[in-house]
Amino acid sequence: LLDPGDDLRQRALESVGAHARYTAPMAEAVLDGMARDWTRPPLEALLHAEFRDPAVLDRIMPNPSGGEVRALGLPLTFHLGAGTVPGVAVTSMIRALLVKSAVLLKPGRGDVPLSVLFARGFQEVDPELGSAVAVAYWPRALGDETEVAIEMADLVVVYGGNETVEWVRSRAPAGVHLVEYAHRIGVGLVGRAALDGGQGAQPGSTWLGEGGTSREVVMAAARSVALFDQKGCVSPQVFFVEEGGEVGPEEWAERLAEALSGFEEELPSGPLGPEDGASLQQLRGAAEVSESMGRGRIFHGGVDAPWTVLFEPGGRMQPSCSHRTVRVIPVGNLTDVLPELGEWATHLQTVGVAGPGPHREELLAGLVGLGVTRVTRMEGVPWPPPWWHHDGTGPLQALVRWTDVEGV
Repeated sequence: LLDPGDDLRQRALESVGAHARYTAPMAEAVLDGMARDWTRPPLEALLHAEFRDPAVLDRIMPNPSGGEVRALGLPLTFHLGAGTVPGVAVTSMIRALLVKSAVLLKPGRGDVPLSVLFARGFQEVDPELGSAVAVAYWPRALGDETEVAIEMADLVVVYGGNETVEWVRSRAPAGVHLVEYAHRIGVGLVGRAALDGGQGAQPGSTWLGEGGTSREVVMAAARSVALFDQKGCVSPQVFFVEEGGEVGPEEWAERLAEALSGFEEELPSGPLGPEDGASLQQLRGAAEVSESMGRGRIFHGGVDAPWTVLFEPGGRMQPSCSHRTVRVIPVGNLTDVLPELGEWATHLQTVGVAGPGPHREELLAGLVGLGVTRVTRMEGVPWPPPWWHHDGTGPLQALVRWTDVEGV
């Protein structure tokens, strides 16, 4: 999948673009980012991060706390994918295979082709191990077919919105372990230490010179919004920007808009469906009315591009309508954001932070206390490392059953 000359890669790129409604450059960026984590070094790093000695998945091993211990995946895991970001279902499949679980995978509609192509390629490389994987698709995720799959499985992994997760939870038999990855949103926090001066914000410019802090941050912020067309759970939907820097929050919002405009050439937006287009039009219309009344500003790509930046003084934390739509809200100090974020604590996942300044420890402690499961630098937002604690749990630890052997 990473080999430019391989036929499997070409088929994957074509199908990802068509089914996920991505442009060709976006499909390539997403496939490359996902497939890098499916290679041996990242997967070995994941195993060693999750288990003191991964050999515990192969045999009974001494337990440092006393006695002996063995970890083993459940016989059959059922994975119900969401389909918003291609490749997530494949990652879930790989995690189960790493702990020796057979996999029944029902990907979401936008993730079907890549899941099928990966499974087929996997069977060609290793028919025996590939026979432990079955990919099946049926249109109605919350229906009889899914209920049968849940009843068959020893463990269920579900990705999706709150309604999907609650539906699956209500139907999982007693004794069937459930791993839930519900709807999440990302947020960006930009401190005044990352708000030095400069001009312009187009990709490839040097408006702060090489390595300029503010340029790096705004470009990383724009890229994190553009990737996946903002459909990922890691995608930022709101940026809180500290006042008092060389660049004020309003100017930072304008530079973010310029950067998003530039990314339309590097990573063009995918097409909007009628419903999404109507939502975006309503949002822009309301923002333009507010701007005409002296409340905030709006920057957008017009009819040619869906990206939209809303500068909202006194604004509140709320999700955007996706498709590269973000709110920029000025704050006196980053720590002032904590009560606001608290109202969305159950939905927060990734928080990108730049220039936290002297209140770093207080800020981090507050985010941890809210239940935020990932805090990273701005450029790290789109691509969590393989060993990250996905939504707060070890992704492999959640898939195994432990057996303790004591004095036998």
